[in-house]
Amino acid sequence: MKYFQLLRVSHWVKNLFFFLPIFFAGDFFGPLPLDLFIGFFLFSFAASSIYVINDYQDRVKDAQHPVKKNRPFAAGTINPVVGLALAVVLFLVAFVGGFLLNKIFFLYLSFYFILNLFYSFGVKNIPIIDVLIIAIGFVIRIHAGAVLANVPLSMWLILMVFLLALFMALGKRRDDVLLQMSSGIEMRKAIDGYNKEFLNVSITIVSSVILVCYLMYCISPEVVARLKTQHLFYTSIFVLVGVLRYLQIIFVQNDSGSPTKILYKDRFLQITLLLWILSFYLLIYKKDITF
Repeated sequence: MKYFQLLRVSHWVKNLFFFLPIFFAGDFFGPLPLDLFIGFFLFSFAASSIYVINDYQDRVKDAQHPVKKNRPFAAGTINPVVGLALAVVLFLVAFVGGFLLNKIFFLYLSFYFILNLFYSFGVKNIPIIDVLIIAIGFVIRIHAGAVLANVPLSMWLILMVFLLALFMALGKRRDDVLLQMSSGIEMRKAIDGYNKEFLNVSITIVSSVILVCYLMYCISPEVVARLKTQHLFYTSIFVLVGVLRYLQIIFVQNDSGSPTKILYKDRFLQITLLLWILSFYLLIYKKDITF
């Protein structure tokens, strides 16, 4: 279990963004390319190797954090040499496998890894740039997924994914600010460039633009022609509800520290996500439905 914690296997759910391009292309419920599943695991291995490196870098500071102190390196439950050796193995499997799988996919995987190395070795301490890199990481995921699925990417989908990831990253930074204010312990250097008011405004702006982008996607002539439906805008109700729920978690419950944990435990968000998928499925894959 401690090795699963070190590799943050629960965070592999983030790589489900891999499947967004083929889902939005209307081909998700047909036979899925095997390369897409292989790519998902290779990307997850690369991400886990980065998590190990990042935790090694932060092990001293994490030991003072009320939550991160339980991470294996910070808690001393895993020998750093063993952990780093595991990271090297995952790196080699991911990159050799990625190169053999698809050369363009390999380039995206390499870009993701290098970008996050920069993040781990200091860029994460630069306010605003830190959250932008997190958001760019999700955009890389959908580009890699689109390559393996051999489907086109809408510019609106790219913008939505970028903004959604930025939205969640800003929410996490707000949680860090609140935690630092209450504990008096410096969470990370980048937090000095944020405060509660700035993050409140930023989160509000980004959440508003997400909704606009989604509506623009739904009514885009290119999307309407490709998916052969003019009714996608109906699904925006679930996007709106999901955003409002996340805002409630951020501003009312003050509990936006880990988007992954929120997704795993929040039934409201889970049901909203399932209803969004169901509505999208009915509109895209069940053409005989009339309104």
